[in-house]
Amino acid sequence: MQIKDLPYQDPGEPDVRSGGRFLLWLGRSQLGGQVKAMGWGLLHQLGVAGLPLGVGMAVQAVVDRSGTRLALGAGLLVLMGIALALGDTMLHRVAVTNWITAAARVQQLLARRTAELGAALTRRVAAGEVVAVSTGDVEKIGWFVEALSRFAAAVLALVVVCVGLVVYQPALGVVVAIGVPALALAVLPLLPKATARADVQREKAGRATELASDTVAGLRVLRGIGGEELFLGRYREASQEVRKAAVRSARMWALIAAVQVLLPGLLLVGVVWYGASLARQGTVTVGELVTVYSAVTLLMYPLRHFEEIAMAYSFSKPSAKRAARVLALRRTAPGDGQEAAQYPTGDLYDPVTGLLAPSGVFTAVVCGDPDLAGRLAERLGGHPAGAEDDTEKVASVRLGGVALDELPLVAARASVLVQDKDPVLLSGTLRELLDVPASGKVSAEDALDAAQCTDVLAALAQASASGAGDGDPMETRITERGRSLSGGQRQRLALARSLVTDPEVLVLDEPTSAVDSHTEARVAAGVSRLRSGRTTVVLASSPLLLDQAERVVFVHDGEVAAVGEHRELLHTEPRYRAVVTRETDDEAEAGAESEAGAEIHELSARDAKAREEIEESA
Repeated sequence: MQIKDLPYQDPGEPDVRSGGRFLLWLGRSQLGGQVKAMGWGLLHQLGVAGLPLGVGMAVQAVVDRSGTRLALGAGLLVLMGIALALGDTMLHRVAVTNWITAAARVQQLLARRTAELGAALTRRVAAGEVVAVSTGDVEKIGWFVEALSRFAAAVLALVVVCVGLVVYQPALGVVVAIGVPALALAVLPLLPKATARADVQREKAGRATELASDTVAGLRVLRGIGGEELFLGRYREASQEVRKAAVRSARMWALIAAVQVLLPGLLLVGVVWYGASLARQGTVTVGELVTVYSAVTLLMYPLRHFEEIAMAYSFSKPSAKRAARVLALRRTAPGDGQEAAQYPTGDLYDPVTGLLAPSGVFTAVVCGDPDLAGRLAERLGGHPAGAEDDTEKVASVRLGGVALDELPLVAARASVLVQDKDPVLLSGTLRELLDVPASGKVSAEDALDAAQCTDVLAALAQASASGAGDGDPMETRITERGRSLSGGQRQRLALARSLVTDPEVLVLDEPTSAVDSHTEARVAAGVSRLRSGRTTVVLASSPLLLDQAERVVFVHDGEVAAVGEHRELLHTEPRYRAVVTRETDDEAEAGAESEAGAEIHELSARDAKAREEIEESA
């Protein structure tokens, strides 16, 4: 796989049972690139290891005054230099390609899971964690994939060099062959502690990232209540904890690096001392001693890869674990969207609450608990609330008798569209915002009119004209997340986008919470008119919206408690009235006493009238 061929046609189905299994799957998925990198790395390492042989031959040739062997040694040095340069260049090229392609594969997998889960993703995983996985964690995982092939090449080079030294000069070669593995394994006792400290650092860094993400998302609210300094202080404390943890982690890795320098140095001193004594005895020649000494010196380079792979694995495993945790989230059924799409029609039914939204009817749902309303909206979109917990299986919502989570994703999304209570507007022109997959039966103009976006269009037209545009609001660019618009304007544009889509079932979660009452009444009428004959479910407690609904369902304690029209439920269901009118317990009690008093007064009047009629007849 080359960088120019990205993105992948299919990034594959990862093994997400654990972080280690995910890394293993990722390595197997890029086996071809790993083998190439290992081959070029081996050429590079052997080029480095071959230099001492050329130097030793040249030194011995000078001692023996042999011009032929001196030329042979020089030729060997030139050959090793070419191998070293070629291997190093191609190793870097292939290794970086492995890094980038591995990171791209993980990012594609994350993007696919995000598209599949939609708004349900951030309900199951903190937004800060998703950001951390898609940025820093992806880089760490790619680093491990890149370092793995170079480490494998270094191990092979060490084996080849040690065997070669034993064959070339057994007396010194055996010492090197025993000492090098001991050096490579010397840092193993230190790795668990270093890994633990690195884990603490990453955990604290993740918390700081989540805090920063939440602070930025709620910056407007924080400014409104004067809470910037409070959250700034919290972030400052969190960042200081990250700094302290990073220093503790760095000390441990510094110790490992020191061991990697000290022990090879001791081995080198031992080889020189032992070799010098053998040379004085005439057991080895000067050239052989120079060769072994140079080889041991250059072996420090491949030994460095042991420290790097340990660090890469230590940092990448927790990152892979977090990535696997996000990638493990999925809809309850394995529908991949590639099957023949089925588009069911009919009544929408939630077996958990007992909610029934008849086909073609404008149904409003009132929940006393706002969190329950959010979970219900998510479930109506085919994402059961317990899907992330394998120990709890929640029955799926059914559309026309067909379970939504058993449908391919494309069919489920086309059948039921859920607009979250905090919808996101992407940057681009208004025309691009409304250019979404749709039935084609609802025009952008009709949707904007139903959502009461006249003032929004006027503001965009004015912005276009003042910005050297042609005054066309449809061509005016909307900033990221619609930050240049008010909350109510953003909400109405998002509603217009949902109306343009014209799905079989449209679920709206508090679509007018940021709109004034006069506009809200017109929006309610517009939605009711435009969606006439189409199944529409609105989760809200606004009387203006509820009055437009053909059918109102009251959900209390997670179950349907009453069904009827808005005005009817106001008089017959006290709990419904308390939620819709926001009356307190005292007000409800006073209202009940007033009603009881009125009934007593009416009964007394009837009784008095009856007595009068009896007396007259007597």
